[in-house]
Amino acid sequence: MDSSTVNKDPIAQFERWFEEALASNVPEPNALTLSTVSEDGRPSGRIVLLKGVEKGKFVFYSNYQSQKGKELEENPACALNFFWPELERQVRIEGIADRISEEKSTAYFQSSPRASQIGAWASPQSVVIADRQILDERARQIEKKYEGHAVLPKPKQWGGFQIEPLVLEFWPDTVA
Repeated sequence: MDSSTVNKDPIAQFERWFEEALASNVPEPNALTLSTVSEDGRPSGRIVLLKGVEKGKFVFYSNYQSQKGKELEENPACALNFFWPELERQVRIEGIADRISEEKSTAYFQSSPRASQIGAWASPQSVVIADRQILDERARQIEKKYEGHAVLPKPKQWGGFQIEPLVLEFWPDTVA
């Protein structure tokens, strides 16, 4: 990585690398590790999917009642890590999370495939489910309830987060 080729705007640099990952057919280039801080101060990480970079903020969607949703509400400090091993690159981001608008969350939810909408309604997040039949039955009930509707209403507990980056760190292949 040569400083003469690096964009001075870190968001523009990220977008360039992200576009290169998309063009390179990297599997799941939008997958990232989201790390939050648990109630007792421990780090907590999981994979989520980036849905866009809007006005310099990194956007993903989730159930607000999930562990990550609750942790971000309690402490909005978080970290993101993108890793594209095929390109020998990663990007590390530290930032602050905030909910996106209800209107944007609704628009995104209703643009999702119907099966995803039903899944968001049927699946309680971060709780133990006794068996798969419970989820299947809940999905059938939701499907029946909204039969004939082109789109489902967005559940109150579902929506988007945007991460305002405070630190962006780019790691190119430096090993020859």
